[in-house]
Amino acid sequence: MGRYVEQNQSRSKLQQRIAADLRAKALASSRDDAAVTNAVNDSHYMQSTKQTTQLAWVWLAVCLLVVAGMIWFVIMTFNQNAAAPPVRF
Repeated sequence: MGRYVEQNQSRSKLQQRIAADLRAKALASSRDDAAVTNAVNDSHYMQSTKQTTQLAWVWLAVCLLVVAGMIWFVIMTFNQNAAAPPVRF
């Protein structure tokens, strides 16, 4: 039992060796990752795309007006049905 508590308080030589090996591998892989090119900019689907034009705000405004018009239409439709007088026979 005393030996178990002693191992938890300090690292053994094997744990130190494993930690050092993992640090070395992580450092080596991080150097390799830095040499890799940017995959997003080099990918095939980016070749046929183009930058957003200066008229993007116009399309945004048109979309917002269409959504606002749809909301207004729904509100007016419900108000018209609610305000109609009851039909008596």
